Amino acid sequence: MTPTTLAAHIKTWGRELGFQQVGIAGCELSGPESYLHDWLARGWHGEMDYMARHGSKRSRPAELLPGTKRVICARMDYMPEALEDTRAACDHPIEAFISRYALGRDYHKLLRARLKQLALRIEAESGPFQWRPLVDSAPVMEKPLAQAAGLGWIGKHTNLINPGAGSWFFLGELYVDLLLPIDEPLPSHCGRCRACMDICPTGAIVKPYELDARLCISYLTIELAGAIPAPLRPLLGNRIYGCDDCQLVCPWNRFAHVTKEADFCPRHGLDGASLIALFSWDEAEFLKRTEGSAIRRIGHQRWLRNIAVALGNAAPSPVARQALEARSDHPSDLIREHVHWALARQCQRRENDDLSEKAPGTPSSQQEPRA
Repeated sequence: MTPTTLAAHIKTWGRELGFQQVGIAGCELSGPESYLHDWLARGWHGEMDYMARHGSKRSRPAELLPGTKRVICARMDYMPEALEDTRAACDHPIEAFISRYALGRDYHKLLRARLKQLALRIEAESGPFQWRPLVDSAPVMEKPLAQAAGLGWIGKHTNLINPGAGSWFFLGELYVDLLLPIDEPLPSHCGRCRACMDICPTGAIVKPYELDARLCISYLTIELAGAIPAPLRPLLGNRIYGCDDCQLVCPWNRFAHVTKEADFCPRHGLDGASLIALFSWDEAEFLKRTEGSAIRRIGHQRWLRNIAVALGNAAPSPVARQALEARSDHPSDLIREHVHWALARQCQRRENDDLSEKAPGTPSSQQEPRA
């Protein structure tokens, strides 16, 4: 079988395994490597120290897996519901918003298993070769590689965009020592659009194609281990795990498809759960309800920290205050600090509402400006 024929078969086998698209990239990443160094030098990675580890292995595949000549890149759609339903869940007065990628089963294991099946299928046809499946499990520049493989272009929000599928998909890679023909990258089609930049609640997309992760809600609710900076808390709204705002406004996502993978469908009603209900989970229930989910990695303390902030941002109510007061003497300093902040904010917002009721016609002061 010629390399060209094998590459065509690999793409067909990938689709048969549930990937929506498969492409092949080379290992040349000097441009993205330079961008990564600049990004790290600015400190925009925050506490994500792992982004600075491993030397140049992240941007030089053959250093991570010696002998690597090509990277087979694959994408799999995960959007669990129609976009209108996700938009309605954002900024809901009492419901929690969880980034849609985390509503179902943890994607890491599923994609890695499918990539392994693809490698074994290739091996059955071409004979033994060196390979390694990767899904966020090692230092890999997955978006630049996917762009080089023709799966899409990196948008101004720094996510990969496919012209026929938007950006609601996962990426996985298969490092191989096969000398396969590489695919052509796609040019950017963002044009003058800046919808993702304008909608970002915290202004994390500081320039087109440049993200300060320290401001990103996904970083603040997932990666950050300590206290969420107080000035940013009101901007989180009801987002307790990640944020999908930049994807929801991207015009290319009108072409996105609802996933066909049952494992990516919402579990435990997390697509419409109330903040009060989730805040009542003790650690045992948290671990039980998040078994097999990407959410479990943040742990129970960060879970309560995030929900406390969301309750502080929720419409003032006796029920919200009671839930917060029940956690006000929590043994964790981190949780107590965020609960006390939320209680003070509930009180302040209630006072603002009372003032608005006394002065009809005046604008409400409870809406927070966006950064």
